[in-house]
Amino acid sequence: MKDRIKVDEWEQRTRTPLLLLAACFALAFAVPVLAPDASTWVHTVCRAVEWAVWAAFAGDYVTRLLLTDERWAFVRGHPLDLLAVALPLVQPLRLLRLVSTLLLLGRRARNAPQITLTVYVAGSVMGLMMFGSLAVLQVERDAPDGNIRTIGDAVWWSFTTMTTVGYGDLAPTTGLGRLLAVGLMLSGIALLGVVTANIAAWFISRFERDNAEEMRQTALLEALTVEVAALRAEMAKPASTPGPAALELGGPSSPTRP
Repeated sequence: MKDRIKVDEWEQRTRTPLLLLAACFALAFAVPVLAPDASTWVHTVCRAVEWAVWAAFAGDYVTRLLLTDERWAFVRGHPLDLLAVALPLVQPLRLLRLVSTLLLLGRRARNAPQITLTVYVAGSVMGLMMFGSLAVLQVERDAPDGNIRTIGDAVWWSFTTMTTVGYGDLAPTTGLGRLLAVGLMLSGIALLGVVTANIAAWFISRFERDNAEEMRQTALLEALTVEVAALRAEMAKPASTPGPAALELGGPSSPTRP
Protein backbone atom coordinates (compact mmCIF):
# COMPACT_ATOMS: atom_id res chain seq x y z
CA MET A 1 0.00 0.00 0.00
CA LYS A 2 2.80 2.42 0.91
CA ASP A 3 4.71 1.71 -2.31
CA ARG A 4 1.53 2.39 -4.30
CA ILE A 5 1.20 5.74 -2.56
CA LYS A 6 4.84 6.54 -3.38
CA VAL A 7 4.32 5.66 -7.04
CA ASP A 8 1.17 7.80 -7.21
CA GLU A 9 2.97 10.76 -5.63
CA TRP A 10 5.86 10.38 -8.08
CA GLU A 11 3.49 10.25 -11.05
CA GLN A 12 1.68 13.37 -9.86
CA ARG A 13 4.94 15.31 -9.50
CA THR A 14 6.36 14.23 -12.86
CA ARG A 15 3.23 14.36 -15.02
CA THR A 16 3.55 18.01 -16.06
CA PRO A 17 7.34 17.91 -16.71
CA LEU A 18 6.94 14.80 -18.84
CA LEU A 19 4.17 16.42 -20.88
CA LEU A 20 6.46 19.39 -21.52
CA LEU A 21 9.26 17.04 -22.53
CA ALA A 22 6.87 15.30 -24.91
CA ALA A 23 6.14 18.66 -26.54
CA CYS A 24 9.90 19.19 -26.94
CA PHE A 25 10.15 15.75 -28.52
CA ALA A 26 7.37 16.60 -30.98
CA LEU A 27 9.23 19.75 -32.03
CA ALA A 28 12.55 17.93 -32.32
CA PHE A 29 10.96 15.21 -34.41
CA ALA A 30 9.13 17.60 -36.72
CA VAL A 31 11.94 20.04 -37.54
CA PRO A 32 14.23 17.62 -39.46
CA VAL A 33 11.26 16.24 -41.40
CA LEU A 34 9.81 19.60 -42.36
CA ALA A 35 13.22 21.20 -42.94
CA PRO A 36 15.50 18.46 -44.28
CA ASP A 37 17.93 21.04 -45.68
CA ALA A 38 18.55 22.67 -42.30
CA SER A 39 22.05 23.01 -40.90
CA THR A 40 23.83 20.00 -39.52
CA TRP A 41 23.85 21.38 -36.00
CA VAL A 42 20.03 21.66 -36.12
CA HIS A 43 19.71 17.96 -36.88
CA THR A 44 22.26 17.15 -34.19
CA VAL A 45 20.37 19.16 -31.57
CA CYS A 46 17.09 17.54 -32.56
CA ARG A 47 18.58 14.06 -32.23
CA ALA A 48 20.01 14.96 -28.83
CA VAL A 49 16.62 16.24 -27.66
CA GLU A 50 14.90 13.06 -28.85
CA TRP A 51 17.34 10.85 -26.95
CA ALA A 52 17.11 13.09 -23.88
CA VAL A 53 13.32 12.86 -23.83
CA TRP A 54 13.45 9.09 -24.24
CA ALA A 55 16.01 8.92 -21.42
CA ALA A 56 13.71 10.97 -19.19
CA PHE A 57 10.80 8.60 -19.81
CA ALA A 58 13.08 5.61 -19.27
CA GLY A 59 14.29 7.14 -16.01
CA ASP A 60 10.68 7.64 -14.98
CA TYR A 61 10.00 3.94 -15.58
CA VAL A 62 13.06 2.86 -13.62
CA THR A 63 12.17 5.18 -10.73
CA ARG A 64 8.65 3.80 -10.50
CA LEU A 65 10.10 0.30 -10.59
CA LEU A 66 12.43 1.08 -7.69
CA LEU A 67 9.67 2.71 -5.65
CA THR A 68 7.55 -0.41 -5.59
CA ASP A 69 8.30 -3.47 -3.48
CA GLU A 70 6.72 -5.97 -5.87
CA ARG A 71 8.93 -5.21 -8.84
CA TRP A 72 8.21 -8.35 -10.81
CA ALA A 73 4.49 -7.66 -10.52
CA PHE A 74 5.14 -4.08 -11.69
CA VAL A 75 7.04 -5.34 -14.76
CA ARG A 76 4.26 -7.80 -15.60
CA GLY A 77 1.63 -5.11 -15.09
CA HIS A 78 3.36 -2.57 -17.36
CA PRO A 79 4.50 -4.50 -20.46
CA LEU A 80 4.05 -1.58 -22.86
CA ASP A 81 6.22 0.65 -20.67
CA LEU A 82 9.00 -1.92 -20.69
CA LEU A 83 8.68 -2.38 -24.46
CA ALA A 84 8.80 1.36 -25.00
CA VAL A 85 11.95 1.68 -22.90
CA ALA A 86 13.65 -1.27 -24.62
CA LEU A 87 12.75 -0.52 -28.26
CA PRO A 88 15.31 2.22 -28.97
CA LEU A 89 18.05 0.08 -27.41
CA VAL A 90 17.30 -2.85 -29.70
CA GLN A 91 17.83 -0.83 -32.87
CA PRO A 92 18.81 2.87 -32.94
CA LEU A 93 16.06 3.77 -35.38
CA ARG A 94 14.48 7.20 -35.12
CA LEU A 95 10.94 5.92 -35.53
CA LEU A 96 11.41 3.55 -32.61
CA ARG A 97 12.10 6.52 -30.35
CA LEU A 98 8.87 8.01 -31.66
CA VAL A 99 6.91 4.83 -30.90
CA SER A 100 8.45 4.46 -27.44
CA THR A 101 7.72 8.07 -26.49
CA LEU A 102 4.12 7.82 -27.70
CA LEU A 103 3.60 4.63 -25.70
CA LEU A 104 5.01 6.08 -22.50
CA LEU A 105 3.20 9.39 -22.90
CA GLY A 106 -0.09 7.68 -23.64
CA ARG A 107 0.28 5.49 -20.57
CA ARG A 108 0.85 8.44 -18.27
CA ALA A 109 -1.89 10.55 -19.86
CA ARG A 110 -4.42 7.74 -19.58
CA ASN A 111 -3.76 7.45 -15.85
CA ALA A 112 -4.20 11.19 -15.21
CA PRO A 113 -7.47 11.72 -13.31
CA GLN A 114 -8.09 15.16 -14.81
CA ILE A 115 -7.94 13.81 -18.38
CA THR A 116 -11.34 12.52 -19.45
CA LEU A 117 -11.94 9.87 -22.06
CA THR A 118 -12.99 12.45 -24.65
CA VAL A 119 -9.83 14.51 -24.16
CA TYR A 120 -7.69 11.38 -24.27
CA VAL A 121 -9.25 10.12 -27.50
CA ALA A 122 -9.07 13.54 -29.16
CA GLY A 123 -5.44 13.96 -28.13
CA SER A 124 -4.60 10.47 -29.33
CA VAL A 125 -6.18 11.12 -32.73
CA MET A 126 -4.34 14.41 -33.18
CA GLY A 127 -1.03 12.97 -31.97
CA LEU A 128 -1.21 9.87 -34.15
CA MET A 129 -2.21 11.90 -37.19
CA MET A 130 0.60 14.40 -36.68
CA PHE A 131 3.33 11.87 -35.96
CA GLY A 132 2.03 9.46 -38.59
CA SER A 133 2.14 12.21 -41.21
CA LEU A 134 5.68 13.22 -40.27
CA ALA A 135 6.89 9.62 -40.13
CA VAL A 136 5.46 8.60 -43.49
CA LEU A 137 6.76 11.78 -45.10
CA GLN A 138 10.23 11.01 -43.79
CA VAL A 139 10.34 7.50 -45.24
CA GLU A 140 8.39 8.11 -48.46
CA ARG A 141 9.69 11.47 -49.62
CA ASP A 142 12.84 10.07 -51.23
CA ALA A 143 11.35 6.74 -52.34
CA PRO A 144 11.77 6.19 -56.11
CA ASP A 145 8.13 5.23 -56.68
CA GLY A 146 6.67 7.20 -53.78
CA ASN A 147 3.83 9.66 -54.25
CA ILE A 148 3.80 11.22 -50.76
CA ARG A 149 6.10 14.19 -51.29
CA THR A 150 4.64 17.04 -49.22
CA ILE A 151 3.29 17.45 -45.71
CA GLY A 152 -0.18 18.07 -47.18
CA ASP A 153 -0.10 14.71 -48.94
CA ALA A 154 1.09 13.05 -45.73
CA VAL A 155 -1.69 14.58 -43.62
CA TRP A 156 -4.34 13.60 -46.17
CA TRP A 157 -2.97 10.05 -46.30
CA SER A 158 -2.93 9.80 -42.49
CA PHE A 159 -6.51 11.04 -42.24
CA THR A 160 -7.88 8.60 -44.83
CA THR A 161 -5.87 5.75 -43.31
CA MET A 162 -6.96 6.35 -39.70
CA THR A 163 -10.60 6.61 -40.73
CA THR A 164 -10.20 3.38 -42.76
CA VAL A 165 -11.48 5.14 -45.87
CA GLY A 166 -8.43 4.55 -48.03
CA TYR A 167 -9.13 6.32 -51.33
CA GLY A 168 -5.97 4.86 -52.84
CA ASP A 169 -4.81 8.13 -54.40
CA LEU A 170 -1.84 8.16 -52.00
CA ALA A 171 -0.17 5.05 -50.66
CA PRO A 172 3.23 4.15 -49.19
CA THR A 173 5.56 2.11 -51.37
CA THR A 174 8.35 1.24 -48.94
CA GLY A 175 8.22 -1.56 -46.38
CA LEU A 176 8.56 0.83 -43.45
CA GLY A 177 5.87 3.09 -44.86
CA ARG A 178 3.47 0.17 -45.17
CA LEU A 179 4.29 -0.85 -41.61
CA LEU A 180 3.33 2.66 -40.52
CA ALA A 181 0.10 2.31 -42.48
CA VAL A 182 -0.76 -0.90 -40.64
CA GLY A 183 -0.12 0.82 -37.31
CA LEU A 184 -2.34 3.76 -38.24
CA MET A 185 -5.11 1.45 -39.46
CA LEU A 186 -5.14 -0.54 -36.24
CA SER A 187 -4.97 2.62 -34.16
CA GLY A 188 -7.80 4.19 -36.11
CA ILE A 189 -10.01 1.12 -35.69
CA ALA A 190 -9.27 1.03 -31.95
CA LEU A 191 -10.02 4.73 -31.48
CA LEU A 192 -13.21 4.51 -33.51
CA GLY A 193 -14.25 1.60 -31.31
CA VAL A 194 -13.61 3.67 -28.19
CA VAL A 195 -15.63 6.59 -29.60
CA THR A 196 -18.50 4.31 -30.60
CA ALA A 197 -18.53 2.64 -27.18
CA ASN A 198 -18.44 6.03 -25.46
CA ILE A 199 -21.41 7.30 -27.49
CA ALA A 200 -23.35 4.08 -26.86
CA ALA A 201 -22.63 4.30 -23.12
CA TRP A 202 -23.87 7.90 -23.10
CA PHE A 203 -27.14 6.93 -24.77
CA ILE A 204 -27.61 3.97 -22.43
CA SER A 205 -27.01 6.11 -19.33
CA ARG A 206 -29.41 8.74 -20.67
CA PHE A 207 -32.11 6.12 -21.27
CA GLU A 208 -31.52 4.68 -17.80
CA ARG A 209 -31.94 8.12 -16.22
CA ASP A 210 -35.14 8.70 -18.19
CA ASN A 211 -36.49 5.30 -17.19
CA ALA A 212 -35.62 5.89 -13.53
CA GLU A 213 -37.41 9.26 -13.60
CA GLU A 214 -40.43 7.73 -15.28
CA MET A 215 -40.57 4.92 -12.72
CA ARG A 216 -40.31 7.45 -9.88
CA GLN A 217 -43.19 9.49 -11.28
CA THR A 218 -45.25 6.33 -11.81
CA ALA A 219 -44.66 5.24 -8.22
CA LEU A 220 -45.64 8.70 -6.99
CA LEU A 221 -48.88 8.63 -9.01
CA GLU A 222 -49.70 5.18 -7.69
CA ALA A 223 -49.16 6.37 -4.10
CA LEU A 224 -51.38 9.39 -4.72
CA THR A 225 -54.06 7.19 -6.28
CA VAL A 226 -54.09 4.90 -3.24
CA GLU A 227 -54.31 7.90 -0.89
CA VAL A 228 -57.20 9.45 -2.83
CA ALA A 229 -59.04 6.13 -2.86
CA ALA A 230 -58.60 5.85 0.92
CA LEU A 231 -59.97 9.37 1.42
CA ARG A 232 -62.97 8.66 -0.78
CA ALA A 233 -63.71 5.48 1.16
CA GLU A 234 -63.47 7.41 4.43
CA MET A 235 -65.85 10.10 3.17
CA ALA A 236 -68.31 7.55 1.81
CA LYS A 237 -68.89 5.98 5.24
CA PRO A 238 -72.38 6.90 6.72
CA ALA A 239 -72.42 9.25 9.68
CA SER A 240 -72.90 7.32 12.95
CA THR A 241 -76.20 8.05 14.93
CA PRO A 242 -75.98 8.61 18.71
CA GLY A 243 -77.06 5.64 20.82
CA PRO A 244 -79.68 5.63 23.70
CA ALA A 245 -77.06 6.17 26.33
CA ALA A 246 -75.77 9.21 24.48
CA LEU A 247 -79.30 10.58 24.23
CA GLU A 248 -79.95 10.00 27.92
CA LEU A 249 -76.75 11.72 28.97
CA GLY A 250 -76.69 14.45 26.46
CA GLY A 251 -80.42 15.09 25.98
CA PRO A 252 -82.45 17.83 27.67
CA SER A 253 -82.96 17.32 31.39
CA SER A 254 -86.46 16.23 32.52
CA PRO A 255 -88.45 18.79 34.45
CA THR A 256 -88.35 18.28 38.18
CA ARG A 257 -91.49 18.22 40.25
CA PRO A 258 -91.98 20.86 42.90
